[in-house]
Amino acid sequence: MSALTLRSGRPYGGEPVDVVVRDGLIASIVPAGSAPAEGEVVELDGRAIGPGLWDAHVHFSQWVISSRRVDVAGTHSPDEVVDAVRRALVAGAPRTDGVLVGYGYRDGLWTTPTTLRLLDDAFPDVPVVLVSGDLHAGWMNSRGAERLGLRPDASGVVAELEWIAALQRFQQAAFIPVEAYGEVADAAARRGVVGIVDYENVPNFLEWPERVAAGVRALRVDASVWPDRLEQAIAAGLRTGDPLDADGLVTMGRLKVVVDGSLNTRTAWCWDPYPGADPLHAHACGVQSVSVDELHRLLRRAKQGGILPAVHAIGDRANAEVIGVLETLGMPGIIEHAQLVSDGDFARFRRVGLIASVQPEHAMDDRDIADLHWSGRTDRAFAFGSLHRSGAALRLGSDAPVAPLDPWHAIASATSRSRGDREAWHPEQRLPLDVALAASSRSTLAVGQPADLVVLERDPFACDRDDLREMTVAATLLGGRFTHRAV
Repeated sequence: MSALTLRSGRPYGGEPVDVVVRDGLIASIVPAGSAPAEGEVVELDGRAIGPGLWDAHVHFSQWVISSRRVDVAGTHSPDEVVDAVRRALVAGAPRTDGVLVGYGYRDGLWTTPTTLRLLDDAFPDVPVVLVSGDLHAGWMNSRGAERLGLRPDASGVVAELEWIAALQRFQQAAFIPVEAYGEVADAAARRGVVGIVDYENVPNFLEWPERVAAGVRALRVDASVWPDRLEQAIAAGLRTGDPLDADGLVTMGRLKVVVDGSLNTRTAWCWDPYPGADPLHAHACGVQSVSVDELHRLLRRAKQGGILPAVHAIGDRANAEVIGVLETLGMPGIIEHAQLVSDGDFARFRRVGLIASVQPEHAMDDRDIADLHWSGRTDRAFAFGSLHRSGAALRLGSDAPVAPLDPWHAIASATSRSRGDREAWHPEQRLPLDVALAASSRSTLAVGQPADLVVLERDPFACDRDDLREMTVAATLLGGRFTHRAV
């Protein structure tokens, strides 16, 4: 039997306590100084202690590899992107399978469009592929397109399902050492993270047990499956919640289905056309990536196999249609993003038993784009407060690498609706701090709960927005085992 005594930690807003851990579970919580020492005794000296944090939406391989890509985030025009890529070439930036890959451009507010010719003229001899900040599109030159087997139009952009499939193929051809996964997992633990939901479009249910066996042990992982591997998972007898490794760190997750695009790419499926779009154009209101009938078929098959759904829906029509399918099937599930929701659909989340998995940093990144492309509707965009008040269950995530894998960023944005020196955007949609914290964890500080814990230098309830964002984590424990320790 393994044991650990955490002496004099302070639950959020409470009095100091001793927490005794046995065999990975919280065995007792008693007033500070009254617990008999069991195992190692660690003095917390009044630091705050609470449940460890989860990031409910991560593309982990993309997050790992993002540090190896040219950073084009923060650019404001195609020419600025070209300048950033030129500087990277001069500096000897690494390439992936011979291709110079950049990440992070957001063209939703650009006044000059992307073109294939601009990249061809600037980089005639170098394959260049630029991944959009939301992962839903790629801008490339002709050499880059050839390497990916794509044929972009004059814009140089390929988006949605065609792009996602190409990015998956390209990523699989790139070698990522297991040590890189371990380093990024350790970095997450230093921010208080004990678990992630990995929605990477790869065979997660096969790859994650291998990583754990190779020593990547800082996180719990819910390993999702995409439609192209659903039958493989069902044939293997895997059901949502099943453990996939001997230590119980990896759990079979949900079926991930993407039914529309994104706001920045103007492909989120909405009831109303995007400003400036030809109302008669097939995609004036966005892109429906999966038909309602096909979604119904996929989810019915998943239900038969015991695999629960997690469906990407950003636009208000996408959300309405997904809720309708889940309601028809009598199937609880998660809607990922839920960025634009019609007024009449908020209450349906609770009625159908759905979880809204949202990414508060996206609201801060995309507030200006939303004001432009969802003009007149932003009172129900990124409407975390409305979802909460309607009774919907919430989970917070990052969508890393779209935003950093750091729950404190999500918590700060969810509770303030602001970042930097800008005023709060739709402050009526703020979440209470206790709600944001609960939506960022899966356990509580209580006897019998997993000893997945975080020790903080400050009580979150005594912090302002910026203090929350930059929270100092003194220790993280996973099943009573330190994954980060600075005490």
